[in-house]
This record gives sequence, structure tokens and C-alpha cells, in this order.
Amino acid sequence: MSGALDAALARRSWSKVTDEAPTHEELLDFVAAAGRVADHKSLHPWRLIELRGADRQRLGRAINKAEGDKGTSSKPMRAPLLIAVVASYSKTHKVPRWEQEAVASGVAHVLSLVLDEAGWGVFWRTGDYTRSKAVAKAHGLKKNEELLGWLYVGGKPKRSRPTRRKGVDATRFVSRMPKS
Repeated sequence: MSGALDAALARRSWSKVTDEAPTHEELLDFVAAAGRVADHKSLHPWRLIELRGADRQRLGRAINKAEGDKGTSSKPMRAPLLIAVVASYSKTHKVPRWEQEAVASGVAHVLSLVLDEAGWGVFWRTGDYTRSKAVAKAHGLKKNEELLGWLYVGGKPKRSRPTRRKGVDATRFVSRMPKS
């Protein structure tokens, strides 16, 4: 099998990670690879926001504010590095908004795949608060942007037995076009 196919088949979410994380410079290499996704008209309708240290606490306060709670949510503290995935839409009639969001989602998925392949534990967190004003403000989003979620990144913890993600039965999801 190919390296990409093997990496995709082995990928899984790591809901618990260690306090290690890739450096900013390493992250830039991973993002350069992820940015190669198919992108109609090469609009690059995405950007990423790197959250480390106190950034995660500010995000925790924004999440609680969005949920009507006081204090700081502990959710952003579950990984040493969070990567906010932002769809940054361009006004163009040639590339619809949904297609631009698909590109941003594709960047997030490829980034999670290359991070996993490089030995980092990754999981993608979303939630209703991704669309809240408090969380958007904390990230400095512009009017043409939406937060799609965060990649939580850290070290893969040592396990006595590796766990396997259940495979997909591809025959359930692939069909032929119906005959007219």
C-alpha cells in the first residue's frame, strides 16, 4: 500500500494527549502540506489560529460566556496546542460558499492526518459555541469568517495495547449512478 493510504487507514482520534506538542516551526511544515488540498480558483478560503498557553484560558472564558456560564471552561486545556480552523470566505460567484467551506474542512482533515502520521495525537472538537459571538470575538474573526472547530494536538500517550478504530465497510457507501 501507499504511505498516504496506510496513514489514512491507521488514523484515529486521540481524546487524551500528553503535554508535548509540535513547535511553531514544525506546525508551519504541516500546514504547508495541508494547504495543498483541492481549491477551486486557488482562493485559499481558510486560515488557522495557533492557540497555546494563556490563549487556551482566554478561549475557555469565551466558551463559558457563550454558554452563559462564568469562569473558564477546562475544554481548551485538554491539549497543549489547539489549532482553530477558520473558513475565510471570498465573495465570488464562481466558487460558492459551501465549496469554500469544504476546502477549509479539507485543510483541517489533511492537517490532522499529517500530524497523526508524524506521531502527534489529534482530535477535532466542534460545538454550538463555535458560532457564538464571544468565541468569534476571542479569535478575532472577521465578518466573512466562521470558526469550524479546533484541532487539539499533543503527544500520543503510551498504551499497553494499541487500540484500533473500526474499519469502514466501503461497499455500504459506494454505489453506481442510477440508470434513467
